[in-house]
Amino acid sequence: MLMGVRHAGKIALMLCAMLIAACSPSGSEQQEPRTEFNIGWSIYAGWMPWPYAQQAGIVKKWADKYGIEINFVQVNDYVESVNQYTAGKLDGVTVTNMDTLTIPAAGGKDTTAIIVGDYSNGNDGILLKGSNDLAAIQGRDVYLVELSVSHYLLARGLETKGMPLTAVNTVNTSDADIAGAFSSPDITAAVAWNPQLATMRDTANTNLVFSSADIPGEIIDLLVVDTATLKANPNLGKALAGIWYETMALMQQDSEAGREARAAMAKLAGTTPDVFDDQLSTTYLYADPAAAVEATRSPALVETMTRVRDFSFAQGLFGQGARSADAVGMSFPGGTVLGDPDNVTLRFDDTYMQMAAEGAL
Repeated sequence: MLMGVRHAGKIALMLCAMLIAACSPSGSEQQEPRTEFNIGWSIYAGWMPWPYAQQAGIVKKWADKYGIEINFVQVNDYVESVNQYTAGKLDGVTVTNMDTLTIPAAGGKDTTAIIVGDYSNGNDGILLKGSNDLAAIQGRDVYLVELSVSHYLLARGLETKGMPLTAVNTVNTSDADIAGAFSSPDITAAVAWNPQLATMRDTANTNLVFSSADIPGEIIDLLVVDTATLKANPNLGKALAGIWYETMALMQQDSEAGREARAAMAKLAGTTPDVFDDQLSTTYLYADPAAAVEATRSPALVETMTRVRDFSFAQGLFGQGARSADAVGMSFPGGTVLGDPDNVTLRFDDTYMQMAAEGAL
C-alpha cells in the first residue's frame, strides 16, 4: 500500500501501549551520551524526505558534522514503527500528533517533538455516496479506521453540522480493506486518507464532503525523539534539523535537482513522480524553519492539542486509569503546559527548528 499507513492500527496499539511503555526506558531517566541513533519511518508523502536524505548522503553529512551516526530504519507498518519506538527499540519515529499523545505519551514514555514537518491539507477526507452535503451522513454506517485521526476528522466534520458522533454508526475497517469495501453499493459513507481516498473518490456517485483542508493544522506529522536521549545528546537534534531543512530546500526547487529529488522520494515510496507530487499538493510542508517555529509557538497549536486530547480521552485512549483529559501533560514553547504539569510526557520543542531558522546549526 502506497503512502497511506500512517493512521492505521490504533486499536491494537492502544491495547499494548501501556505495557510497552512500562517496560521501556523512561524519558525522565538520565542517559549517558551516545554516538549512534536509530530513527524509524514509514511510507507517507510528508515523511519521504527522511529516507531520501539518507540515500542522498545528506544524513551522513550532518551526522558527520556532529560526530554521530544516524540510521533511518524503514518499518513497513506504521503501527509497528510507533510500537518499536514506544518499546525503546528506536530513538525516534515519524508519527502524527494524535498518535504521539495517545500511544507513547499516554503510556508514560516522555517524548519530544523536535520537527513539526507538515500538516494534512486534504490528504484525509469524508466521502458520501448520493449527496454532496455532509449533513446527509446522519444515521449512516461510516467505514473508517476507528480511534485514528480518521475518527477525529469525522468528529470534527460532524461538529460543523452540530451533530455528535452518535449521529452515525462507525464500522471499524482496516486501511488495507477500506477501498475495496467502499466499492460495494451497500457502503455509502467512509473516512479515509490518501492514496485510498483518491481511489475511493473515483467511485460512481461519490462526493468529498469534508477534508483535513477544512481543519488546517490539526492533523500534524512530526518527528519525535525520546526526551532523555535528546537531553543527553543535543547534537542529535541539531543534526536532524539540519537534515530536514536541507532536504526541504532541495525538494522545493523548481529545477532539475528538485524534480530528481522528488522523483527519488516517489520511488522510495513505491509510486510515480506524478502521484507523489499530487499527494504533496495536499500536504502542507513546513519547508521554512521560521514558519515551523511560528506554528509551534502559536496558540493555535495549544487549541489543536486541546481538541485532540479531549477527543482522545472521550474515546478512552488514555487508558482506564485516566480520570480526565488532563491526565497527560503537554508542554509548549514559552512555558505553556496543557494538562497535568507533574506528568508532562509530550513536549513540543522549537529549539532546533529555531537554530535552523537562525542559520546556527
